[in-house]
Amino acid sequence: MSDGSPHPAPAATPRTAARSAVVVGGGIAGTTAALALADAGLRVTLLEGRPRLGGLAFSFQRGELTVDNGQHVYLRCCTAYHWFLDRIQGAALAPLQDRLDVPVVDVAKPVGRRLGRLRRDPLPVPLHLGRSLAAYPHLSLAERAAVGRAALALKGLDLADPTLDTQDFGGWLAAHGQSARAIEALWDLVGVATLNAVAGDASLGLAAMVFKTGLLSDPGAADIGWARVPLGELHDRLARKALDSAGVRTEVRTRVTSVSTNDNGGWSVRVPGETLSADAVVLAVPQREAHDLLPPGALDAPERLLEIGTAPILNVHVVYDRKVLARPFFAALGTPVQWVFDRTDASGLRSGQYLALSQSAAQDDIDRPVAELRARYLPELERLIPGTRAAEVEDFFVTRERTATFAPAPGVGRLRPGARTKAPGLYLAGAWTATGWPATMESAVRSGVSAADAVLGALGRPRPRHLFEFEEAA
Repeated sequence: MSDGSPHPAPAATPRTAARSAVVVGGGIAGTTAALALADAGLRVTLLEGRPRLGGLAFSFQRGELTVDNGQHVYLRCCTAYHWFLDRIQGAALAPLQDRLDVPVVDVAKPVGRRLGRLRRDPLPVPLHLGRSLAAYPHLSLAERAAVGRAALALKGLDLADPTLDTQDFGGWLAAHGQSARAIEALWDLVGVATLNAVAGDASLGLAAMVFKTGLLSDPGAADIGWARVPLGELHDRLARKALDSAGVRTEVRTRVTSVSTNDNGGWSVRVPGETLSADAVVLAVPQREAHDLLPPGALDAPERLLEIGTAPILNVHVVYDRKVLARPFFAALGTPVQWVFDRTDASGLRSGQYLALSQSAAQDDIDRPVAELRARYLPELERLIPGTRAAEVEDFFVTRERTATFAPAPGVGRLRPGARTKAPGLYLAGAWTATGWPATMESAVRSGVSAADAVLGALGRPRPRHLFEFEEAA
């Protein structure tokens, strides 16, 4: 694993007889693919329909506030995303915790007994979480013991077993002695945030991957990292700077209307007013958009892309006139509130405090009017954070991502395509493709790397060694 310090961009490969590629989509997956291909010496054009890069991890201005559309975090085990941060020289702006430490507040408990913590010790797996689990106040002694047994059973699952994808995680947990309370206070506490689904709606295969990799692989795997600057600083400004340095032609506000083969055996990509030619094309767009752009015969069953469901994430943003929360974040139980983050410094707020509530699997709330959400969440924050009771709310607003992620439902694995299509020279990227990960920034980077690797293999180009450093660290 890198130490997180910025690294200079790799030296470009000489571009004699340069081959060309067009990457459609400027999210994290597309940016990754474009950087990887340019680093290998290809002439690369990146096309993005929005006025910015970053996909669904972006920032916008609201008066003097710089607002992230949602709270995005990553874990130490997310080696590909960490590689991406290094590549754009942004790792220092999104540091990791020295050691996993998650405050968990249960408002149903008496004052003084509401706070528990999930944290690790410097011990081998699974002892690294033993003391924390033994002292976790939100579960009974019997429930803690049952959690330990279920964790050992989970560790024994074979992630390569395709039958795991056909089962739901909630049913597996119940069959392994997990009470409804244990699922709420532990398994869903982690799973909803990482999978964007409650246990009963999640594929056992994806859930097992998350828990085995994050909690049962390496003692530090679940240490949490998050951006201390606006997401746009990383995924738009620094990403654009890295693309420019790599020689990528980047066009925003440029929507692709068609992708087709041409008479020269290559590809034609049409945008308003221009047709681009390329030896290879990477479609790094959401699955429905990819479906609409795929030429006939590119996938055996393209309709499967439309069967990949989506899941929403709601973010509630509250600005108070004073500081009300001392810690950088916490998770909550016994309330609709899931995770609360302090975004004051990153937003540029000069006085008061800005809190962001990240609400995953938000099907019940995603379409509620702002007034209803205000009436629902402000009293909950008063229950959770005593300092809010005397504070004035200076601003309240919400951001909604109705199709934030693909839905990790049982059976989704058979629907997710790999990077290669049946059309030579056409490749797919995106967190929804078959990376083995749920819809995360890590999955997006891995998909971009897989697509770039497939392009380079087909063109007979060597893989840049730096591109695969994260595989060695994983």
